[in-house]
Amino acid sequence: MDEADVVSIAELLDERRYLLDVACWMLGSADEAECVVDEVYRRWYGLSGAARREIARPRSWLARSAGRSCLSRLAPVERSDDTALEAGPEEVEAGVSRVLLDAPGCLSPDERARASLRVRRSDPVAPWEHDALVRAVGRACLDGDAEHLVSLLCPDVTAFFDGGGKVRALSRPVHGGRQVAHSLLTLLARRSRSALTAQSVNGRTGLVARYGRQVAAIISLDVADHRVIQVWVILNPDKLRSWNQP
Repeated sequence: MDEADVVSIAELLDERRYLLDVACWMLGSADEAECVVDEVYRRWYGLSGAARREIARPRSWLARSAGRSCLSRLAPVERSDDTALEAGPEEVEAGVSRVLLDAPGCLSPDERARASLRVRRSDPVAPWEHDALVRAVGRACLDGDAEHLVSLLCPDVTAFFDGGGKVRALSRPVHGGRQVAHSLLTLLARRSRSALTAQSVNGRTGLVARYGRQVAAIISLDVADHRVIQVWVILNPDKLRSWNQP
């Protein structure tokens, strides 16, 4: 697990909003600001997990990276056969590390097959049991009750996080009851403007996390054998757009 990316929804959204404000102030264009912020997160995920863990203040690193990207757009360097552009290591890294995370797209074909096969092989539960278990997970998250949450998860549960490379979310699946519980409790930590509700997600009960008036995460759970066997967390702002329509 990349500890540098285990943060609350409130922090994720505040961080992205801050970067957009910085880029928009420097460039004067909301569209260009979006491009800069997407580029900055691609640079972040271009780093190794070990390198990210060494960054004590990720938000400051991201802000400096956004500032450099804005300056490079404001003062483009003309290229010619006789003039070479001397790029810094981060710019070079960003160019070759076009990492667009898209869970379950971040999984290998074998991992996706195993995830799908596990659901099919497990004993299905009645809709009412699925609903009750999802609501129990939601209550445990709201209460910050790690032990109760772990008891609702299979010991070998897996959680997948889809940030789309547009927020600082976990980029790889998390395995194991305690590890998944820790990730969920950190992500859904209570803040003054946060809320978590159970409602229909793709035709069955899921969890919807809001920060202020904005839907910040959609959480679907696969339930079998009376416990949660897989968790799917959508944090990608593009995929949440339909949930945030007026």
